[in-house]
Amino acid sequence: LCSVFRVPMAILPKIECSQHLYGETDSSIFGSSIQIGGILGDQQSSLFGQGCTNTGQTKNTYGTGSFVLQHTGNEALTENGSLIATLACTRAGFETEYALEGSIFVTGAAVQWLRDGLGIISNASETESLAASLRNNGDVWFVPALTGLGAPSWDPFARGLIVGLTRGSTRAHLVRATLESMAYQTRDVVDEIVRQTGIEIIELKADGGASKNNWLMQFQADLLGMPVVVSPYSDATSMGSAIAAGLTSGLWSSCDDLYFAQPESARFEPSMSRDERDALYQRWGMAVERSKGWAHP
Repeated sequence: LCSVFRVPMAILPKIECSQHLYGETDSSIFGSSIQIGGILGDQQSSLFGQGCTNTGQTKNTYGTGSFVLQHTGNEALTENGSLIATLACTRAGFETEYALEGSIFVTGAAVQWLRDGLGIISNASETESLAASLRNNGDVWFVPALTGLGAPSWDPFARGLIVGLTRGSTRAHLVRATLESMAYQTRDVVDEIVRQTGIEIIELKADGGASKNNWLMQFQADLLGMPVVVSPYSDATSMGSAIAAGLTSGLWSSCDDLYFAQPESARFEPSMSRDERDALYQRWGMAVERSKGWAHP
């Protein structure tokens, strides 16, 4: 890239680990200088903030999009293009650490579309009660490929699809289908991570705005067949950076003193049978296939 854009590599900053004393702020800004001791990408920071520092630990951040990351230890896994090998938070004195990431383009953004584009809800908090008001999804499916599909399909020509509507369909069905789509897309990525790493995931840690939706978290646990543990910090990204900086400055001596000892905000245990969740997931796969390649030139 430096060659293509004719940028001399000598002017680029030196690469340091995530936990490193990079410098201090100008004392005139805050009244005193503050050490800058943690620099991480948002998802790497969330992974660290969720306490995923051991191989196999996995988290999902439910934001505008969603990002599932599994810590892969000192090995960067680059089997194919369905998932992304990325750095994890690297600590001073340790080997470089890596993660495997699946990026989902549209999750919370679909709820925003329901509110701002369709006007069928006033705020995101309504979605929980609307989804819970139905006994099932009424066979209504929403593939939120509003900007194409991310991992593991990576189809830029896919487009949003709503299928299964009848005269009996209501806004509650569309809202429920939207929440369900977050869980289905997450399973798409989780299944692919397990396939590539061969590591059984014991539990999925969750953070981000939508992790406050209890109906969604329970459905996610049911669909995965594993516990979903919600972080006490919905903004785990900010927490991860703060922890890294505190460890660098010596404010804390080790991670064990911090988030590992924090209580869970909530824990959702799966209650759906394997046959039921597999039947639902198969139906989801049929809908996804119909959305693919729609906008292909």
